[in-house]
Amino acid sequence: MERITQSNCLTCDFRPDRLFCDMPAESLKVFDQIKSLGSYPRGAVLFAEGRPVRGIFILCDGRAKLSICSDTGRRLTLRIAGPGEVLGLGATLSNTPYEVTAELIDNSQVVFVRRKELVRFLREHETVCLEVVRMLSQDLHGAYERVRTIAMVRTRHPRITFRPRAMLV
Repeated sequence: MERITQSNCLTCDFRPDRLFCDMPAESLKVFDQIKSLGSYPRGAVLFAEGRPVRGIFILCDGRAKLSICSDTGRRLTLRIAGPGEVLGLGATLSNTPYEVTAELIDNSQVVFVRRKELVRFLREHETVCLEVVRMLSQDLHGAYERVRTIAMVRTRHPRITFRPRAMLV
């Protein structure tokens, strides 16, 4: 895994490959002013399911495990997020508690943007706002596909129950 030590998004070499990061230069200059960049150790929890939303997290490098908790207390891993992914976006924009827990799998550099500043930024930068809408739409379609996959697996292997026929006398 390649480590990034960029503090300025405008000069980041990986920017063109990352959906959210590849915004117009004038938007990126403003974004650099509202973000904070931090280094986090492996195992750090960026946010926890059910906790009040604070803002979004963008993985500059490293990976994060996104999981939910079942009614019985068991953790279920939904997916692994990679570099360039925006975490907590839906909860941040809807101002609802985080839906999942995000725990870092690797030592990582992570950008954080507070909710209030993100909303103001999106109001002022329509191009970025449309990209965020597209990202949320992709997330929704991905969720639909995961549900479809789970449903199809269950229908392919129906439970067979054996019912003995009534004995004829």
